[in-house]
Amino acid sequence: MEKQKYIQDIEAIKDMMDRSSKFISLSGLSGVLAGTFALVAAYLAYGTIYSGGLYSMEYRDAILSRSTLSQLLAIGITTIILSIGCGIFLTTRKARKMNQSMFDKQAKLMLINLAIPLVTGGVLCLILLLKRGVTLVAPMTLIFYGLALVNASKYAVDAMRTLGLIQIALGLLATWFIGYGLIFWAIGFGVMHIIYGIFMHLNDRQ
Repeated sequence: MEKQKYIQDIEAIKDMMDRSSKFISLSGLSGVLAGTFALVAAYLAYGTIYSGGLYSMEYRDAILSRSTLSQLLAIGITTIILSIGCGIFLTTRKARKMNQSMFDKQAKLMLINLAIPLVTGGVLCLILLLKRGVTLVAPMTLIFYGLALVNASKYAVDAMRTLGLIQIALGLLATWFIGYGLIFWAIGFGVMHIIYGIFMHLNDRQ
């Protein structure tokens, strides 16, 4: 009995140390909403790029006019604002319930490690757009987003690392199957975020 109690105490201490070294207030519902926004954005983007062939699954070259590019940027910016806004609101609410600071040391470290690959990828994608490398934008966003998640996962939940590795794999596949990037983008940012969010939400309720 004493040995069992000793083991339980060690496990409890280990769990407390793990929680103190990681930001665990990320909201699963924010992941579901972000994934939903991404799917809607992918649908609108596909219709914008391939007007007249919205339901075609065949490879088609994407030639973007200035007007089309402006519409895509508007869709992208709106999606980012909605996703980040919902993420901040829901994560802040969860942090308060858990009596955890939204901007403690772990959260700051996570954001810094997340931001470095994201900013790098964002600059690269802008360069690709300016250099007419449109078909590489979707794969690059997946790859650099995946790298950002893996880089930040040491300060957050372990599931973030798994999600990051999946995003990287999807980005590499999208690079190989060039021209189908938007489909892989919808799977990565849409479907995988929803699955990740549901997993996190169910895990929180246990």
